[in-house]
Amino acid sequence: MITQVLLVDDDAAVRDAVAQTLELADLEPITAASFVAAKDLITSGFRGVILSDIRMPGRDGFHLLEYAKAQDPDLPVILLTGEGDVPMAVKAMDQGAFGFLEKPCSPNDLLSVLERALHTRSLVLENRRLRILVETGDPAARLLFGDSDLAQAMRTRVRRVAQLETDVLITGALGTGISKVAEVIHLSSLRSKAPFVKRAGSGMSPEQLGDAMDVAQNGSLFIDEISQLPAETQLAIFELLEGNSGVRFMAGSTRNLDQAVEDGILNSDLFYRIDVTRLRIPSLAERPEDIPVLFRHYVAQASEQAGIIPPEVSPEFLASLMTQDWPGNARSLMSAAMRFVLGMPEDISEAAELGLSEQMARVERSLLAAALGRHNGRAVEAAEALKLPRKTFYDKLARYGIRAEDYRR
Repeated sequence: MITQVLLVDDDAAVRDAVAQTLELADLEPITAASFVAAKDLITSGFRGVILSDIRMPGRDGFHLLEYAKAQDPDLPVILLTGEGDVPMAVKAMDQGAFGFLEKPCSPNDLLSVLERALHTRSLVLENRRLRILVETGDPAARLLFGDSDLAQAMRTRVRRVAQLETDVLITGALGTGISKVAEVIHLSSLRSKAPFVKRAGSGMSPEQLGDAMDVAQNGSLFIDEISQLPAETQLAIFELLEGNSGVRFMAGSTRNLDQAVEDGILNSDLFYRIDVTRLRIPSLAERPEDIPVLFRHYVAQASEQAGIIPPEVSPEFLASLMTQDWPGNARSLMSAAMRFVLGMPEDISEAAELGLSEQMARVERSLLAAALGRHNGRAVEAAEALKLPRKTFYDKLARYGIRAEDYRR
């Protein structure tokens, strides 16, 4: 998460004291004695939030707030005042201040507001980054996540393979996202405007293969778990590929295909025909440093699906994820993110140690939170959606410490 706080206050003693508080909380204060001194730092790309006094010589905090909103409407500005002035607080919030605090305020109150502001800013900047990737038209960067050398090498390989017209064989462990990589190859290729057709190999007949080829004309056909194709369908694919089918063929597998050929499960002619361009997806065990990036992405996805504000993921929790085995790779990490968003136990063993009533309580709490999220914190509508009497709904919110206003966006 971003940690910069632009601290603007003309009182040097107050400025130094607040800066020390921020440093003790592992935040990064950038101090300025006036609006003029801070002005050049207030930009749309500023990776932080602003904490400013209102009463300052020259340009005051309201002018700073107005200027910041003109540069970036999504830049959080928190205003401080030495006076308990309710009309001033109302004015600040009306003009778009993220928060309003009275000096002297307790460190806990200050850090609580800053934590929410920094979390909000992080989400805004991340969404902008993803939007830019969409606009630049790089599906590999947009859809294949990870900062490790292996992840970067995979994206580079995907881009190169996409520009070829050869058949592609994609391999990897269970849950690594083989079909997703196939789709990214298609989206990155000159065939991106044509259909991408995905079919399971198990039980596919030659007639079903023909139908899939017709649908995929001028586009790409991906067959998952190619070694599970019936023998007659394997032969049909080989014959189609030997001709001019007008379709780019991609196949995926989680098993050792060399062994499958040796065991007579996979047609050797077909195997050597599609093994011209092979792309292997590394497992999470090979790139544990990508787990935090992937988990945060899946948490954002799961939160959006549930209509919930994404919960904060602590560094300690991410570190614990990196120490775990993920035999299901990205798929199991995605499930863990969903459980995390819904407030359910991360570890299966933890869930097993809970009694039935506590497990049911956690599920009930997650359903209440999801309903509030979908209805933008409107408790009456959430209660109606869950078919609960209003009193019962409010009683349950009180029991679980859920506040409807926390889900208003």
